[in-house]
Amino acid sequence: MAHNEAVDVVLVGAGIMSATLAVLLKELDPAIRLEVVELMDSGAAESSNPWNNAGTGHAGLCELNYTPQAADGTVDIKKAVHINTQFEVSKQFWSYLTKKSTFGSCKTFISPVPHLSFVQNDDGVSFLKERFKTLSKHHAFSDMEYTEDKATMAEWMPLMMPGRPADEVVAATRVMNGTDVNFGALTNQLLKHLTSAPDAQVKYCKRVTGLKRNGSGWTVSIKDVNSGNSRDVDAKFVFLGAGGAALPLLQASGIEESKGFGGFPISGQWLRCDNPEVVKHHQAKVYSQAAVGSPPMSVPHLDTRVVDGKKSLLFGPYAGFTTKFLKHGSFMDLPMSVRAGNIGPMLAVAKNNMDLTKYLVSEVMQSMEQRLDSLRRFYPEAKAEDWRLEVAGQRVQIIKKDPKKGGILQFGTELVAAKDGSLAALLGASPGASVTVSIMLELIEKCFPNKASGEWAAKLAEIFPAREKVLETDAALYRKLNVQNNVALELVEASNETESYA
Repeated sequence: MAHNEAVDVVLVGAGIMSATLAVLLKELDPAIRLEVVELMDSGAAESSNPWNNAGTGHAGLCELNYTPQAADGTVDIKKAVHINTQFEVSKQFWSYLTKKSTFGSCKTFISPVPHLSFVQNDDGVSFLKERFKTLSKHHAFSDMEYTEDKATMAEWMPLMMPGRPADEVVAATRVMNGTDVNFGALTNQLLKHLTSAPDAQVKYCKRVTGLKRNGSGWTVSIKDVNSGNSRDVDAKFVFLGAGGAALPLLQASGIEESKGFGGFPISGQWLRCDNPEVVKHHQAKVYSQAAVGSPPMSVPHLDTRVVDGKKSLLFGPYAGFTTKFLKHGSFMDLPMSVRAGNIGPMLAVAKNNMDLTKYLVSEVMQSMEQRLDSLRRFYPEAKAEDWRLEVAGQRVQIIKKDPKKGGILQFGTELVAAKDGSLAALLGASPGASVTVSIMLELIEKCFPNKASGEWAAKLAEIFPAREKVLETDAALYRKLNVQNNVALELVEASNETESYA
């Protein structure tokens, strides 16, 4: 009987998560043998594709849903600070890779774009003022500016101020050192860099059809979607980083930790403008507040996007509903994911989230004119002919068991790993891509604990001079590394001051 092919690691899905983990593992152990398998014919074809996501470059600088306000008026900044330091950890990794000749230019995937928050009415202004007061005391946000002056706002966001009522109450904050990240370009750059090393392969048009325990590892059955040929690969470790397809694969693994998880697919749509005469007047990512009763993923924003060197504007998101788990998936994805172990949580979520269901139905039923009305709250003089509807990627929100409610719908990401560390899956959505590096470091510590604290420790310390907890509390080190990374990523020019940090 022929032996199966054998590798150390199989990574399912060629998106930002798998690409990041594969490159990290190869840095930590150059002798590791790994294979990335992808269903589509290229990398970053689903959620990592630049037109399938927006708001990329999440650093907690402008996203108002990361700073909830309590009943007493105080604003909790913990989540914003944590996401900001996670993004700084991502920048450390990318900065490290820029020193490698096979990685290519950082200019293809990261660009400087200011991050702004914009609010309307007295309640919005008092919230933003309190948010600014609290956030700007923290070293990660000390450069934040606040204004209620309309002339200043007209300089910050010239597209958004003309056509507003003279008596409208508005306010804004701005952080100049925000970024826009094209995670599609970054993913493909990581994959190209990965395959320049020995014993690292990326194979496209491959579907994973089975996952079976094999001693301390796994046998992964892989089918070529073009030829129909199948092969089995034995792996010591398997990562399921296939976006919406990660949940059915996790269920197929049968690991105890997968029980009770379900998925709720939500699709997104954006209005997109490529008219250079309009685009040149808006160089920013501007976030506002979600309408009362709307879910967190509905926070409206008008974003500068830089894709393949060309600037466009995206406004949205407008939510949609489909039973597909991937943009290129099947309408049977949701019904096929129902199991005895997760039907309870899924039904509880359906019962407890009728408002979300109504919201999604109303979003799907919107006309183009209604979508333009939402845009004109941001950009009063928007012309219909400058904008077109762009269908974004699928997001599968996590449904998990809850002792009190039976089941809860969770917005965010969750790492699910087998007890023995031989298999891990990433479920969920935003702010996923921007904090990928932190999530993959968490995975390495969870699934390879002895190596992470032993033979890989020195290399990890070299790549990551400071992790999130240290960056949250050490202001001097945060500033030093922030400057270093911004220079390495060509976001700012090196000055005498920055050179002294090198």
